[in-house]
Amino acid sequence: MERGPLRLKGSGDALRVKGEKKAAKDKAQILEQIGSSKQQQEEEKRGLDKRTPAQVAFEKMQEKRQVERVLKKALKTHKLEEINRHLDALTEHCNIPKVSWTK
Repeated sequence: MERGPLRLKGSGDALRVKGEKKAAKDKAQILEQIGSSKQQQEEEKRGLDKRTPAQVAFEKMQEKRQVERVLKKALKTHKLEEINRHLDALTEHCNIPKVSWTK
C-alpha cells in the first residue's frame, strides 16, 4: 500500500499512462532536479548572487570545516584507543571508593 496524500477519483495525478513505469517517472524527476541545480550554480557564478562578502566567507569556512570533520572521522576507524587515553587522563577521584575498611 502506498502512503502519501489522499487522491481524489478521476484526478489526472492518480491515473498513470498504461505502460509507463514509476521508475521512468522518477528518473525524469531526478534528471530535472539535477538540471535545475546546475542552473542555480551557474547563476551564482554569473554574479547574480545577493550574498554579502561576509556571508560568502562564512559559507566557505563552513564547507572547509565540514570537509575537515569528514576527513578526521574517515581516519578514525577504532575508538578504543581514544577511549583508553581518555580514561587514563581521568583523576583518581573518579574511581569508586572502597566501602569496606576490613578488606
